[in-house]
Amino acid sequence: MLNSDLLSLAKILLPEVLIEYFELIDFKVYPDKIDFYFSEYNIIPDEYAGECISKGFYKEATIQDFPIRGKSVYLHIKRRRWQDKDTGAIIQRQWDLVSKGTRITKEFADFLKGLH
Repeated sequence: MLNSDLLSLAKILLPEVLIEYFELIDFKVYPDKIDFYFSEYNIIPDEYAGECISKGFYKEATIQDFPIRGKSVYLHIKRRRWQDKDTGAIIQRQWDLVSKGTRITKEFADFLKGLH
């Protein structure tokens, strides 16, 4: 976990769901972009509590969010997967982070649609 001041700033700038369910593990600032790196907490979804075990992560997904001070913002997200002990099925939380058909956050897509 990064320091509490950075986490407080992230709560203001980034989608709320990321701060609630993901750990901000790193960030990098470049002249033209900012990269934030998140890893999903190992908290089993409520509907499966006590029936699953963690099975690592899916491949990292990268989505674009609102620019900050003229810099592109990219969210690098590692989603966790669990295995149902009884059926062996792999489960995951259902996230609605990305606008359908894009690689940008829903909020950013809605903002861009409003410009047209």
